[in-house]
Amino acid sequence: MKKKLVALMMTVIMAGSMMACGSSGSSGTAGSSANGASQASSDATGASSETAAATGSDPLNVVIWDSNQKAGLQQICDEFTAKTGIAVNIEVKDWDSYWTLLEAGASGGDMPDVFWMHSNNAQMYMKNGILLKLDDYIKNSTEIKMENYMPEITELYTYDGSYYAIPKDYDTIALWYNKTMFDAAGLSYPDATWTWDDLYNAAVKLTKKDGSQYGFCMNPSNDQDTYYNMVYSMGGYIVSDDHTKSGYDDPNTLKAMDYVGKLVKDACPDPTTMSETGTDVMMESGNVAMIMQGSWMVSGFLQNDYMKQNCDVAILPYDKTTGKRASICNGLGWAAYSGTKRPDDCWKLLEWFGSKDMQLEQAKLGVTMSAYQNTSDQWVNCTDVFHLQPYLDETTASTGDAQNELVLRPYTYNSTVWSGAAQTKLAAAWADPSIMEQTCKDFATEMNQDIANENK
Repeated sequence: MKKKLVALMMTVIMAGSMMACGSSGSSGTAGSSANGASQASSDATGASSETAAATGSDPLNVVIWDSNQKAGLQQICDEFTAKTGIAVNIEVKDWDSYWTLLEAGASGGDMPDVFWMHSNNAQMYMKNGILLKLDDYIKNSTEIKMENYMPEITELYTYDGSYYAIPKDYDTIALWYNKTMFDAAGLSYPDATWTWDDLYNAAVKLTKKDGSQYGFCMNPSNDQDTYYNMVYSMGGYIVSDDHTKSGYDDPNTLKAMDYVGKLVKDACPDPTTMSETGTDVMMESGNVAMIMQGSWMVSGFLQNDYMKQNCDVAILPYDKTTGKRASICNGLGWAAYSGTKRPDDCWKLLEWFGSKDMQLEQAKLGVTMSAYQNTSDQWVNCTDVFHLQPYLDETTASTGDAQNELVLRPYTYNSTVWSGAAQTKLAAAWADPSIMEQTCKDFATEMNQDIANENK
């Protein structure tokens, strides 16, 4: 996979160079693809005749991967069109298809105009000039001041001192639980006093021997929304702070993964069921009593009658040894293709998405928590069906006896290589938790090699 992506980016650079040398009137935008997108901003300011002509009535092509967010974002785009006259077409792709589309588009020079960027891929896309450089636009904007956004999210989309995306949102992780199941078992609902031991004990009690109900549910793909949080809460790490070393063989990480193995063995459905059905579907179907999930899923859960009638949200447990409650934080960025024929129009849309008014509206509509600082109260109050305050409580310094810590989702230059490999390798340990420790140690060696190869 790594070789494929490196080859892809080299192809993009070469293609951009060739287009810059011999294309019909598109040397500005094509050249920016070949030269770190540095030209796109300056060329956009002057808007060539071809760019102006391309504006016309054709809609800007916007691609996202979460169908639950489309309705709210479409409303925001409709307001943009009413104000500017620029039409916007939002297309939803599933996660895998989304990145396949971007990879193919980058190679062939036919990317969407505007799209989401993720921390897994941002470093690679920025370094190779795939994203429109936004520095000049931001400098001249009265709406966008980067200091207004969460610095953790801004960091994700900054490369070599330049900005390549406007922060869209941020997310935290919380514990979803089935009130009906807890009531039937005579158990108190989860709260800020819960440790990971409390979660385990409750999960075991809520698991029925006939397989009709399980206390918890997770699989190896639930990294940010499940076991990463356990690892960092218990003092371990996934990637070192300097993004150069795996933490899967760290003693505290191994302690956390041993806990994961116990939970999988004693209170979860079999790994095949969890993988094939999906943890969210099992929760929505009334098969499990608890899952951990990110704030991005709230809009989807609000569309499920079973969840609305039976479930609610609590803050994550903390580790009694470290006294720490950790929530993995991530955030998306609104980016534009460096080779777009309409850089000015793309910027207008990015500026619209990033403005305080639209970030507030995003929160009010329940799309997700906004990256613009001090706007997330609006998201918490977007519904009275679920108690969403725990998601915001994760961002405070402490809750009860625990110190809260927001941990930026672990990443390296090309996180997709080792994060995908982790899911494959850990599947064996999910099926047989007795090999969890050795599996993690072996994977740490493999992951370190992947990281070492990233810049070769």
